[in-house]
Amino acid sequence: MAFPPRAPRGTFNPRFKKEQQQEHRTNHMIKVPEVRLVGDNLEPGIYSTMEAQKIAQSQQLDLVEISPGANPPVCKIIDYNKFLYDEKKKKKEMKAKSKTSEVKEIRFTPNTDDHDFEFKVKHAEKFLKDGDKVKAHVQFKGRAIMFKERGELLLLKFADRLKDVGALEGLPKMEGKRMLVMFAPRAQQKRKVSELGKPIKDEPKEAPKEEPKES
Repeated sequence: MAFPPRAPRGTFNPRFKKEQQQEHRTNHMIKVPEVRLVGDNLEPGIYSTMEAQKIAQSQQLDLVEISPGANPPVCKIIDYNKFLYDEKKKKKEMKAKSKTSEVKEIRFTPNTDDHDFEFKVKHAEKFLKDGDKVKAHVQFKGRAIMFKERGELLLLKFADRLKDVGALEGLPKMEGKRMLVMFAPRAQQKRKVSELGKPIKDEPKEAPKEEPKES
């Protein structure tokens, strides 16, 4: 970020509006007489603001106020645009990691055919891999309630197909006129195990020592 020329007095300056929206004061926006300068390729210490700005200009970088409450304010010489990009990237990554788990529903009937079953398996796998929980249920209507065993077998078959990506949280149970099960992402459990450390490999067994033969 270079030091752009100032606009003539009495004219609209779009740069001024942009500066007001900045999170940090930079370059000529820093009005204090002196600053504590930190950063690479320089001797840390207290400099006059004008001298610090000249050092930043000579390195084709920006003077950025990082601790305005200090006395004097602490400034750092960096590429401000790159700094903002890195900060935005970090926030995006943190947001992705702290994604709130949602519950996705998969609906069956006692007469769900094989094609529809496979279609729902693929959807459930995607949801679980994305970190969401899956609630699968078989809806019974009218006389279909007579086929509860068929619904239970269907849900257990579904659980078997998802065993690599989803952990079954309980056996199928009835709620009103539907039978349901809940799955949690298995990837989260694997991550917790990996944080504890890698599995210990079996150590090679020593060959049995031969006893000396009697002469």
